[in-house]
Amino acid sequence: MPTLPLISSLREYRPEWLRYDVTSGLAIAAVGLPSAIAYPALAGLPPEVGLYASIMSLLGYALLGSSRQLIVGPDAGTVTVLAAVLLSFGLSSTDEQIVASAAIAAIVGLLCFLASVLRLGFIANFLSRPILTGFMTGISLSILVGQLGRFTGVKIESDGLFRPLIELAAKAGLIHWPSLALGIGLFILLRLLGAWLPAVPGPLVAMGLAAALSALFDFPGLGISVVGEVPSQLPSLALPIPQGVSIGNLILGSAAVLIVSFGAGIVTARSFGAKNGYPVDANRELLGFGGANLASGLFGGFPVTASDSRTAINDLMGGKTQLAGLVSAAAVAFAVVFLSDALAILPKPALGAVLASAAVSLIDLHTLRELWRISRIEFSFALVSIAGVIGLGVLNGVIIAVGATLLYLLMKGLRPRDAMLGRIPGRDGFYKLHRYAQAQPVPGLAIYLLQGSLLFFNADYVKGRIEDVMAKLSPDTKWFIFDAGAAAQMDSTAASMLDDIRVLAGEHGLKFGIVELHSEPLEILERSGVVARVGPVMIFDDLEDAIRAFSENSETT
Repeated sequence: MPTLPLISSLREYRPEWLRYDVTSGLAIAAVGLPSAIAYPALAGLPPEVGLYASIMSLLGYALLGSSRQLIVGPDAGTVTVLAAVLLSFGLSSTDEQIVASAAIAAIVGLLCFLASVLRLGFIANFLSRPILTGFMTGISLSILVGQLGRFTGVKIESDGLFRPLIELAAKAGLIHWPSLALGIGLFILLRLLGAWLPAVPGPLVAMGLAAALSALFDFPGLGISVVGEVPSQLPSLALPIPQGVSIGNLILGSAAVLIVSFGAGIVTARSFGAKNGYPVDANRELLGFGGANLASGLFGGFPVTASDSRTAINDLMGGKTQLAGLVSAAAVAFAVVFLSDALAILPKPALGAVLASAAVSLIDLHTLRELWRISRIEFSFALVSIAGVIGLGVLNGVIIAVGATLLYLLMKGLRPRDAMLGRIPGRDGFYKLHRYAQAQPVPGLAIYLLQGSLLFFNADYVKGRIEDVMAKLSPDTKWFIFDAGAAAQMDSTAASMLDDIRVLAGEHGLKFGIVELHSEPLEILERSGVVARVGPVMIFDDLEDAIRAFSENSETT
């Protein structure tokens, strides 16, 4: 029976690591506590939901997660998707939303376990870098607009990007200026700390300052909204069974959360893995994320993912094992039990400032600029993803992002590159005629290289390309060779197309051959009868074999 990762790491534990893990854990809690209080507001949930998620998810990941460094917890992007899912359920009360969010977290955990067993870690790559960058940028803009009410004290009922701004302009007379001043001031403080003193836990400084000011100046008496009562009790185990939501909708909603949370989380995991020189297995990480979400859901939390800010703090402070996560969980639990009065007087504009600052950090302008410089097509897909979130909402934005990814993959394979090959005098091997001026065709032999898989959606395009090539061949050409060395996949449509090319070659007076077939395409062509019709003697292992056969054939004719 395999040993749990946590037990394995503790068996190898060194006493000198303890101080690093303890200090890292306390720093992680300092950074994570403000987010744990603020992020639930994105989904209309009370602060304790985020606090419970921050405690239990760390325990779940520490037990099953493969990384000694990664820290999980609430994430703005994941919670925003959760908010859209809860909204689609049409639940009428906060209690129903709490149970539904816990159920989604638990189902996400179970889906992660299932995906790990089925080796579906490749879903981590399902949202490409351009799509994920655009999606997170769209989410960040939605989060920013969503803080208008917390900053101004005005109840904003519109959604989208521009309608809330128009509504706020119409209600300008209702703006509570002390709330706005507090929110903007704390936001500026957070940005300055992030730029000048990144090692300082900015959210904790902002929240601590806001709580102190609230106690000194009686913010509720000044009309500034505060968090209110936070239960001073630890989470308890309960099976979340939401009422009024079908199991189908729960699973679909959980799948949407899973795609975004794991897609973003594995990026964080791989980034820190690359930084510190260790590999990250997506299938093993699914177990850790599954444990984190299941624990969160069973103890009244909501879906979580890898946290880049908390993992960065752990890395900065020199955390050695997941004991740092356990220390952080204990510190947050201590705050829940003994500091609930201080949490209750936190002003809501401070929460808005933390969320707005986190949203700004999600906007990856560097990557967008890089995409614009490297690939305009990939940049356009990032824009499509941004527009999907802003124009159609976060949940539909997930569908747009996934659809854009599929379209992107389809476009990449729709028109595969190709080339005609020849020899360079005095050199071994074969070279592309269009790339090397000194390369010359083999007399009497045409060699066509397809640089990609041959499948149903590109077969007609490739056929058209080959027809054009054949029409321009020298009259003394005797053989036409199809180089399939780069065609890792073929299907029945490809087999039919190659059979048509065989017939077309015959009409041009050419013998048709195929070289370097991979095992799977060879099996497809054998089953379809193409190999038999081409003739086994015209199926070659490599181009050198084809050249020798062509030379021998030419000598005998």
